[in-house]
Amino acid sequence: MSLLTGSANAVKYTLFGFNLIFLITGIILIAVGAGVGAVYTGYEIFLASKFFSIPTFLIVIGAFIIVITFFGCWGALKENYCLILSFSVMLFIIFILELAAGISGYVLRSDAVSLIRTSLDESMSSYKNTTQNPTTALWDDMQRDFNCCGIDNSTDWQKVLNNTELPLSCCKIPVGAIGTFSCMNDINNVYLNENGGCLSGFADYISAHAVSLGAAGVVIAVLQFFGVIFACYIAREIKIRNGISGFM
Repeated sequence: MSLLTGSANAVKYTLFGFNLIFLITGIILIAVGAGVGAVYTGYEIFLASKFFSIPTFLIVIGAFIIVITFFGCWGALKENYCLILSFSVMLFIIFILELAAGISGYVLRSDAVSLIRTSLDESMSSYKNTTQNPTTALWDDMQRDFNCCGIDNSTDWQKVLNNTELPLSCCKIPVGAIGTFSCMNDINNVYLNENGGCLSGFADYISAHAVSLGAAGVVIAVLQFFGVIFACYIAREIKIRNGISGFM
């Protein structure tokens, strides 16, 4: 027999419904964290470790949410004070962690340009036109993908290659070209990539994914804040009806 009646009983089933939503949000956090982490992994040579910490953090939080929804669902259906109180405490901790992760995502966006500039500058010296290495391959991929050349512009390569020739990835090789093709640092070179340096486009791309991390963390944290309120209210009502003394 239910101990709760009226509005308290309605809130109990609302809390149960919220737990199903929390289960979905946990899956969403895992998906967002894994998706952004996969994007960042493709450019891990150019990214500082903090770019990977937030996606990993969201995946862990998402998995934890899925686990604690058991306490909320079972506690709400059985009207168990201890389970609902435990759920409230754990959900509040998750709320704080998600809020921190969301804010960190927005902070990471603002720091992206300076962090990426440092990484690009350091990795540029590892570019080799005689032997293939992961840095060379990634620079070529980035310059083709973002239609760019160098960090700020194509002249950045002069201090690395010590001549006017550029990596072939800085140019669009003309259709039907046969034999040797040279990509020259020349204003009259019509095949030079159009978007200038790679820093702006690449940093915007990375920043956009950092924003998605921040938005996911903040939005879901706000939703869970209401869950904490509902859970505390239900725990209080059960305590009163059971005559439980002590906390809350």
